[in-house]
Amino acid sequence: MAALKVEDFLARIANGKTVPAIVLHGPDTYLRDVCREKLAAAYLPEGTRDWALARFSAVDTNWDAVFERAQTLPMLAPRQLVFIEEVEVWQELEDDAMEALAAYLEDPAPFTVLVFEAAALDQRRKLFKTLSEKGLIVTLSVDPENAALLVAGMAREFGAELDAEAAKFLSDILDGELARIRVELEKLCVYAVGRRITTDDVEALVVSAKKYTVWQLADILATGRRGDALTFLESVLREGEQPPMIVGALVWMYRKLLEASELPADSPDWQAARSLIMRKEQAALALERAHQIPRKQLLDGLTALSEADNRLKSGKVDERVVLEFLVHRLVTAPAEASSATQ
Repeated sequence: MAALKVEDFLARIANGKTVPAIVLHGPDTYLRDVCREKLAAAYLPEGTRDWALARFSAVDTNWDAVFERAQTLPMLAPRQLVFIEEVEVWQELEDDAMEALAAYLEDPAPFTVLVFEAAALDQRRKLFKTLSEKGLIVTLSVDPENAALLVAGMAREFGAELDAEAAKFLSDILDGELARIRVELEKLCVYAVGRRITTDDVEALVVSAKKYTVWQLADILATGRRGDALTFLESVLREGEQPPMIVGALVWMYRKLLEASELPADSPDWQAARSLIMRKEQAALALERAHQIPRKQLLDGLTALSEADNRLKSGKVDERVVLEFLVHRLVTAPAEASSATQ
């Protein structure tokens, strides 16, 4: 069964359609909380949550305990929700346990909705295949454009308002990760108390100096200097930057370079800044670099970054090796292109 986007999933359950097994798949805790609340509102009558909603952690619970609860008729409620967190650990289940899970999903209790939660599942493993065949996979992510539409609503929860450009900027630099956006937005609401939040506020409070150090790497990548790129990577890691954040910063940079590549090379700095929603000096730099790097190379770079991000989120990799391999891929393309033209 194909995975659903969060917005499609919420529309489906709003219509009252039940599914015996749902997998909330992805690291975004904000979207996970939203899905939990919407499931409870859609499936459990008012006042029944105390006995018609159960939570388990796969870390300290085996499938037998969940199976027993799933087969137990809820009191004073037509159906029950059973949430199982951290299902990643069940990827190591023995074959007989996997068979029991598959057998239940083949003939589930009609009054129970099982909700499996996992930050990342290996799609090659039997657990993911079993859940995707019998259940509904919901991908807990949104692209930055759609995430920006949710930011205004978040701000209102904190009693604040923000400019549309500020919402897009905040979503863009945090790669649409709503849990991180919410944390930063809470800080912004305190910082800009009593007035609307602007892009200048986001720039001042959220965008760290490290975010812009990636522009140093843009120049290194454009000239194919692998040794310098690895040295840059080492220095950023030594400063304490986490590998997922490094990849996120690079994704942001590549997106901005792609946006800048669509602008005329001689665009005024102010115009580039407005189009890219960046400071003038950074927009000018993005414009310059974007017209030095072939568009195909930028698109290939985004593909490499996406694959690296997926590997990091799988949780069972050497993060430094993933980053070094990523740098090799990002640098190889320009180096080969340069040698081919000589």
